[in-house]
Amino acid sequence: MGIKTYPYDSAEFLTDDESIAEYLTLSLESDDPREIAQALGVVARAKGGIAQLAKQTGLSREALYRSLGDAGNPELGTILKVIHALGIQLSASLVA
Repeated sequence: MGIKTYPYDSAEFLTDDESIAEYLTLSLESDDPREIAQALGVVARAKGGIAQLAKQTGLSREALYRSLGDAGNPELGTILKVIHALGIQLSASLVA
């Protein structure tokens, strides 16, 4: 008999605004567009799911899965819609 494993989903650990903010901050610090898009997808799942996000953004579920998945490369307009729908505010600061 083998070891029983379960799929890991980061969304299960994003249980409050603070953990979501920290998770997104770390993904933004990576400077990897795919990692950032994927992190937004994880946050979307944590905050009600892709179907709910599709309703809020007016984008199709399929388009969101493609954009926010492992190989996603969403347009800036899509990212802005997703960020707004998730209640996220980005800010900028100069790096020394």
